[in-house]
Amino acid sequence: MAAPIGLVSVVALPAHAAPSGIDTADTAWMIVATALVLMMTIPGLALFYSGMVRKKNVLATMAQSLAAVTLISILWVAFGYSLCFVGDGPWIGTLDRWFLAGMTMDSVNPAAKTIPESLFMLYQMTFAIITVALVAGSVADRMRFSAYLLFSVAWFIFVYIPLAHWVWGGGFLASMGVLDFAGGLVVHLSAGTGGLVAAKVMGRRHGYGTENLSPFDLSLAVMGTGLLWVGWFGFNGGSALSANSRAVMAIIATHLAACAGALTWAAIEWSTRRKPSVLGMTSGAVAGLGTITPASGFVAPWHGIVIGIVAGAVCYWACTWLKHRFDYDDSLDVFGVHGIGGLTGTLLGGVFATSAIGGTAGLLEGHPQQILIQFYGVAVTFVWSGGVSFILLKLVGLFVPLRVSREQELEGLDISQHGEALQ
Repeated sequence: MAAPIGLVSVVALPAHAAPSGIDTADTAWMIVATALVLMMTIPGLALFYSGMVRKKNVLATMAQSLAAVTLISILWVAFGYSLCFVGDGPWIGTLDRWFLAGMTMDSVNPAAKTIPESLFMLYQMTFAIITVALVAGSVADRMRFSAYLLFSVAWFIFVYIPLAHWVWGGGFLASMGVLDFAGGLVVHLSAGTGGLVAAKVMGRRHGYGTENLSPFDLSLAVMGTGLLWVGWFGFNGGSALSANSRAVMAIIATHLAACAGALTWAAIEWSTRRKPSVLGMTSGAVAGLGTITPASGFVAPWHGIVIGIVAGAVCYWACTWLKHRFDYDDSLDVFGVHGIGGLTGTLLGGVFATSAIGGTAGLLEGHPQQILIQFYGVAVTFVWSGGVSFILLKLVGLFVPLRVSREQELEGLDISQHGEALQ
């Protein structure tokens, strides 16, 4: 095995050998985009999630986001990147880049030929991190920290890695032409589905439906929303992998979708409950952001407004009627916002895809087959994430209890899992 990068200088593997065409502008933009996406998990998601739980679970919720950063970063370098983005097999990549073996200062990945391979690796790492962290929102207030760590590692290996390779790494979904610019399938639908299954397997929180489980501090959630919103410019704009016009178009569509999603959710609440809630506006914004994600690099900016309006309405329905109809306790509405948003955005990408922007025509440009291709991608992601998540939860439960005891849950996870508490 060749030594990891930084130890010795080695020749890149043939699959990655190429004359150095690294562009400094692209590299600079992707460094910024990488930092923005990492910011989405810490502090963005940590604040967003912790602001919506009760005071006794704030630190435990933040700890889950922090743990995802530390765990997944190391696993990504060890084998995650290689299995996702090295090799073009239909099902999985190779281990040729195990612990970054063979990666040099000038090597590039075929998916991003104008930036260093090391930067591409780092950028994709941040996507894996936030996807794993998202799942935790469905089981907030009740999952044992040790079980969360084991499940996160297993879910990353058996759910995220295959999906990332299938969609972005040259796998069979990419070969079929499935469109997912920045993670509607790989990130949002997979995390939302995994969270839904986890919520069903673990059961409802004590007091759900009978006691007041209102958020501790929505101001934290608003700050988290702002950080997520800005970070999403790196999430979607960075997925162009270049400092070009397509990145700008994706950012504009992303911003407009968030605005439209927030306004739509607020309008629905205003008309039905007489008051637009702050929680509703933040949820609508995140719904718009998640829904535009798979389509952002394929559609025109005004499509972002349409997609955001649909996102606000559909995700509101999912977090209210659908959730109560099927009686599941998705604590922070990961499935309702991210799962349904990712599904909706993936399908709408097949409707609005514009060949002048993303090189692929959708339904409105006379290519209705793209809708069927998108449906197939949704079905594969839903079944894989749901089925594998169920199996992994049952296996983890054989080693450690999935949820804390009733006494520990009533006491709060901050004390019972971490020995700390907010004063």
